[in-house]
Amino acid sequence: MSFIVAIDGPAGAGKGTITKLVGERLGLVNIDTGATFRCVALNMIQENIKIEEEKKIQEVLDKIHIKMEPNGKIFLNEKEVTKRIRENDVNDLVSPVSTLPIVRNKLLEIQRKIAEGKNVIMEGRDIGTVVFPNADVKIYLDATAEERARRRVLQNQEKGIEASYEEVLEKIKERDKRDSTREIAPLKKAEDAIYVDSTNLNIDQVVEEVINIIKDVSK
Repeated sequence: MSFIVAIDGPAGAGKGTITKLVGERLGLVNIDTGATFRCVALNMIQENIKIEEEKKIQEVLDKIHIKMEPNGKIFLNEKEVTKRIRENDVNDLVSPVSTLPIVRNKLLEIQRKIAEGKNVIMEGRDIGTVVFPNADVKIYLDATAEERARRRVLQNQEKGIEASYEEVLEKIKERDKRDSTREIAPLKKAEDAIYVDSTNLNIDQVVEEVINIIKDVSK
């Protein structure tokens, strides 16, 4: 048996940070599904594969190896890529890559296998709707596009990545549109998910709210 907490929401809503902190507090295994898509995007960049080259993408998927360590480090084909997968070229490619059925099918298999038999907290765009529709707890974490852009700029600065607020905001709005209108597993709130708006909350407040939801639902 396993216990699954699914946290969905748009880009920049803080899902990764909140999932990590809540997982640490409650002893849940944190699985970053977005990082698996980023690994595919990075692998395509490394191999100079374009989005329309489906045969070559399939070849990448057939041999790809993604490993996530408890300390948060992420490895692609035995090489650590924790910071590399957050850089701008990967950011630009990951959304279109995530719309490809062959990619989603392969990563769905990987994601479910990682979670098998564990008590996990998993974040993404379609965890509560597609990956684990029967998750024990479903949360949809949101914030305004402007607030998400502000947070992403701060994150980029901490990582030494240069991008203006206006540029980041425009990309977030484009990403929202792509993610919510794509044919395969579009970004949407599961009917039974609990909505959390983090726009005016700090990290500690969001963590506490999410933990309270999990405790209430699992009573």
